[in-house]
Amino acid sequence: EFNRIKIEVISVVAMQVLSILNAQRARQSHFSFMGQMIPCSREAGIFITMNPGYAGRTELPDNLKALMRPVAMMAPDLNLIAEVMLAAEGFAEARSLAKKTITLYSLMQQQLSKQDHYDYGLRNLKAVLNMAGALKRADASLNEEIILMRALRDMNLPKFIKDDLKL
Repeated sequence: EFNRIKIEVISVVAMQVLSILNAQRARQSHFSFMGQMIPCSREAGIFITMNPGYAGRTELPDNLKALMRPVAMMAPDLNLIAEVMLAAEGFAEARSLAKKTITLYSLMQQQLSKQDHYDYGLRNLKAVLNMAGALKRADASLNEEIILMRALRDMNLPKFIKDDLKL
């Protein structure tokens, strides 16, 4: 994710990417990269992932943007992903629990304050569902809804600021 890198570093990377692309376009078998001759493969590709809209993230500079071809991506179906993950963790009520979880995440995103450390994305969702699976394996006799609520609470509550705890 290039937008996590400082702009000064990205500018240096842009020059390095340009040297690689120029060598590929010229069909060179070897080229000078940072003072060393290295082999050049026509099969190699450079891909940059970006998550626009996140607070504190750097935009891709124009000189690097000009070297890349944009590709649009769709937002993942979090409900389906949560359902499959819960089913894989052994939850019998995976469909209804997934819907409740994604609804809760949506409400948190809408109603809680906007904080840089709040994360309602796939990475956080996966961590919560993995924790729920571990809790279920530790005590399979517990109600599945309680297990999931405990994982949601334990993974999210410590991150909330005091004003958001009231909600």
